[in-house]
Amino acid sequence: MPTPGGHYSHAAVAGGLAFVSGLLPIDPAGRVLNAEPFEVQVAQTLHNLGEVLASCGTGRTHLVQVRVYLTQVERWAAFNALYADWLGDHRPARCIVPVPALHFGVALELEAVAQVPAAQNR
Repeated sequence: MPTPGGHYSHAAVAGGLAFVSGLLPIDPAGRVLNAEPFEVQVAQTLHNLGEVLASCGTGRTHLVQVRVYLTQVERWAAFNALYADWLGDHRPARCIVPVPALHFGVALELEAVAQVPAAQNR
C-alpha cells in the first residue's frame, strides 16, 4: 500500500479490533484509478482492504462492519454483486452511503472494522 496522503494510518488495532481508514481505488504504485471502469475501481479497493487487513493480522472473514461511500447510488447493485463475490458467505454489517463526490474523483471509498484473532491480539 502506498503511504497515506494525510495525517492518518491505513488502520489502527485496539481492543481486539482493526479499524480501517477510508480506502480508495489506488494501486500499489500509488496510481489513482479514477479513470478506470467501476468494476476495476471496486476490485482494487477490495484488494486494498484485504492487504490492510492482512497487515493487521486478520482477514475478510473477520470483518464485522463495512461502510461504503458511492458517488452514484445507481451502482449499488453492481457494487453489491462484486462485494458478495469477494466475501463469499461472510456477511458483516454494512452501510452504503451515497455521496456527491470523493477525493480524486473516484467512484467509491470504503472503511471497515474487523476482529483480530486472539493469537494476534496483544
